[in-house]
Amino acid sequence: MHTDAATNEPRRKGRIGGLDTLRGIALLAMASYHFTWNLEYFGYIEPGTATTGLWKLYARGIATSFLFLAGFSLFLAHGRGINWPSFGKRFAMVAGSALLITIATYVAFPDSFIFFGILHNIAAASLVGLLFLRAPAAVTLLAAAAAFILPQYVQSELFNVKWLAWIGFSTFPPRSNDYVPLLPWLAPFLGGIAVSQFVTPRGWLDRFREPSSPRNIVASAGRHSLAFYLIHQPVLIGIVYVLSLIAPPPPVDQVELYKSSCEKSCVEQANGLELCQRFCGCTLEKIQAESLFDIMMEGKLSPDQQTKVSEVAQQCTVEAQ
Repeated sequence: MHTDAATNEPRRKGRIGGLDTLRGIALLAMASYHFTWNLEYFGYIEPGTATTGLWKLYARGIATSFLFLAGFSLFLAHGRGINWPSFGKRFAMVAGSALLITIATYVAFPDSFIFFGILHNIAAASLVGLLFLRAPAAVTLLAAAAAFILPQYVQSELFNVKWLAWIGFSTFPPRSNDYVPLLPWLAPFLGGIAVSQFVTPRGWLDRFREPSSPRNIVASAGRHSLAFYLIHQPVLIGIVYVLSLIAPPPPVDQVELYKSSCEKSCVEQANGLELCQRFCGCTLEKIQAESLFDIMMEGKLSPDQQTKVSEVAQQCTVEAQ
């Protein structure tokens, strides 16, 4: 009886300042990435910089940290029993913010709007995560591994449409400024739950249950992570826009811009340079022949035109071999 009582004794509650600091660090990293993306969008740095190479890995690392911390925090808050009012309020805030981002980006970037980004993923993963709150840590970890591996082997063109692409089984990523499908990105979220399931019952976090100092600006950002996320990008893009009015970037040859970006992205997919040059030359020629090049570069393709560009890419994939 004594053992059971000790096991069931509630752990000390209190905000863990270290988690706020970690969230704040992730937010600052995200802001630095988005600022780089903005510089590329306005033409200040080489096309493809923010979406290839080390910057691409950097972005994925940031997304992984956000999802891991979200999963870790879900178990901290609800591992001993789901507080439905608290969960419902938080879920509504995240899902509502995700919807707001979809609407705003559809207005600003109709050809590449965010239909399932990081906030959409956190909202969906939070619902899935509820199913694992009572599971052993090992089971949750196995589910995380399955979530990571499954989309590598299960793919179908049926999932290429946007209303199914969010699942993660599409054969190619849809055009979007932020695409974080449920699979495989459910993996770090479940990984966060699993780690929290392992360390929390053992009391390993109790010593860290101290609020961060009000002077800790990074932790303050972490405490208000959703507000920071929603506000930072409009502010940053506004800064770069003002900069473009004061000191405009040099004019860019749109053909060279396309070829450079296309070849860089192609090589990143582990293809040879010569094959990528043939592929990009082929797509450029066919897209220009369809009078779609200027529209594509302006990001104003209609759904039918986007389908045509996708068909061109498929044709050139075969012809470039």
